[in-house]
Amino acid sequence: MRPTTDIKRTVAPFQVVSEFVPSGDQPTAIDEIGRRIKGGENDVVLLGATGTGKSATTAWVIEQVQRPTLVMAPNKTLAAQLTNEFRELLPNNAVEYFVSYYDYYQPEAYIPQTDTYIEKDSSINDEVERLRHSATNSLLTRRDVIVVASVSCIYGLGTPQEYVDRMVRLKVGEEMDRDSLLLKFVQMQYTRNDLAFSRGTFRVRGDTVEIIPVYEELAVRIEMFGDEIERIYTLHPVTGEVVREEEEMYVFPATHYVAGPERMERAIKGIELELADRLAELERQGKLLEAQRLRMRTTYDIEMMRQVGSCSGIENYSRHIDGRSAGSAPNCLLDYFPEDFLLVIDESHQTVPQIGAMYEGDMSRKRMLVDHGFRLPSAMDNRPLMWEEFLDRIGQTLYLSATPGPYELARSGPPVEQIIRPTGLVDPEVVLKPTKGQIDDLIHEITVRTERNERILVTTLTKKMAEDLTDYLLDKGIRVRYLHSEVDTLRRVELLRELRVGEFDVLVGINLLREGLDLPEVSLVSILDADKEGFLRSARSLIQTIGRAARNVSGQVHMYADNVTPSMQEALDETHRRREKQTAFNKERGVDPQPLRKRIADITDLLAREDADTEQLLGSGRSQSRGRAVRSGGGRGALAVDVNVSGGGRLESMAAADLASLIQELTTQMHQAAGDLHFELAARLRDELGDLKKELREMTRATG
Repeated sequence: MRPTTDIKRTVAPFQVVSEFVPSGDQPTAIDEIGRRIKGGENDVVLLGATGTGKSATTAWVIEQVQRPTLVMAPNKTLAAQLTNEFRELLPNNAVEYFVSYYDYYQPEAYIPQTDTYIEKDSSINDEVERLRHSATNSLLTRRDVIVVASVSCIYGLGTPQEYVDRMVRLKVGEEMDRDSLLLKFVQMQYTRNDLAFSRGTFRVRGDTVEIIPVYEELAVRIEMFGDEIERIYTLHPVTGEVVREEEEMYVFPATHYVAGPERMERAIKGIELELADRLAELERQGKLLEAQRLRMRTTYDIEMMRQVGSCSGIENYSRHIDGRSAGSAPNCLLDYFPEDFLLVIDESHQTVPQIGAMYEGDMSRKRMLVDHGFRLPSAMDNRPLMWEEFLDRIGQTLYLSATPGPYELARSGPPVEQIIRPTGLVDPEVVLKPTKGQIDDLIHEITVRTERNERILVTTLTKKMAEDLTDYLLDKGIRVRYLHSEVDTLRRVELLRELRVGEFDVLVGINLLREGLDLPEVSLVSILDADKEGFLRSARSLIQTIGRAARNVSGQVHMYADNVTPSMQEALDETHRRREKQTAFNKERGVDPQPLRKRIADITDLLAREDADTEQLLGSGRSQSRGRAVRSGGGRGALAVDVNVSGGGRLESMAAADLASLIQELTTQMHQAAGDLHFELAARLRDELGDLKKELREMTRATG
């Protein structure tokens, strides 16, 4: 249920800022999608081939319809990539990132066969948690919002109405008792800490109160004269430098599960009633151990909620806190959007099935916990949305995929096609080859490509096949690596970069080579055992795999098979159809296909360049600080300095030695962010380092 609020929303138009203009069949696709959405069609499919600029098309569509938008992606990595792309295309609008805030998550579970209880274990990423709060803050305070989220956004989040009701509105000139203000901050789960000032804390100095909201990187200073708010400032939390003066602002709670004293007391009474009923039921069944287990755990949680307003695993009591009836749907991110929001489902052939599968996967684990006395039955109402509940909360939807699934195709009219690439590149030629002697033929093709300084992808059916093939090719003197799900995430990024720069020539993998790899240097994709029908060799998987060679002018795909399966035939027919259309378009307009020139740069390049520059600027000081973790408030990924504020002269009063020390600290934080896979954060730190180094060089020149 959407919250009712009198918050004044900032209204700014969505505006794409780009040196590029729609090209190929992008203009037609943008106009057609915009027309159909404005015409009231509920479901529209964009069938976009790999490399045709579906993200840019989406941005231009959002600019046309001017509506808050939720973009759902099948995984965190793709969501982060899309967030960066939308932020580049829509720099003046709020583009937010909303994914699960766990770096590591082991859910609570019970295995009755071995009488094994697995306690919930998790590592929360503070920076991702800040971004989650930033998303809900933007949704409640402005209209020009795009939230890029993983499928976890359909999981319970806490009631948006209570989140809004507990918000504190600050306005210059209004009267507010200082002690009442501090009490409100405490009730919103902020912690007073007059010494270690960090995100999620506040401090008090006489009539001055300072707080760092959980969704901000800057602090807020409230100066009071008696009971009147005299001034409000946004300031740098470390240097104390005032960034701007505010007339009015809102401070939202530090948790999405906030509850006021009245609501919490009502929730506790509901929990106690449920506990009494459940204990009586377990005792009637002779489950005395389960009853004792449930009594101890629940009474402890109740006491924690009474004393501190929260407890570990408080989300399991969300039904009572929200005041919902048993079995009712939880609130989630969708409830924070206005009624007219647009939903974009990226890689819909993957994302749609994920949405449908989340509920039952979660419920099977929860049922076991409830049956054996580890949780009250109401814990099962802390869950993802069922498919029907999800449909009730969404409106118009745009599905993006190179291979749309049967669900979205059945719901929409004819798909809007976007298969012409701005570069003029056409889908690769597909060559069928027999499986007999496939490895010898593969080695020959690898030799041909490596002599032209081109790269090769090889897809196998199993991890064991990938490893064995890699070992065999290594014995033949071929520079090869393998990639599968057990390869560390950061190592995957490094492997792809090493392939592009030519540290090796062949990458062997399984289904990880289907979606999301953008490798222009790859001229050959070899699909081993293409005729083995199954998930990895379905028509959709084959079309996605073929697309990996679509970034290179001389791209080819070799399918090794003894028979042409129905899936293979469908993939071949669709590829042939696209090639014909792309070739005709190029011929009609005199387009000469151009190789995709994508700069080879990733986070490892960024770190290496910054280290070299810092070493040159500071000398041996950098080596002494390398590896020292510098954190703000002890949270991983938290910034000790603001990376959004820059400007000449802002550190003129800082001594050169202090500035050099700050550069060392930020460089360490940049490495820490990269190690935690916060590539966007690392890039922002890199930008701030550039400003600081420039100032240090100017100070050095000025002092001779």
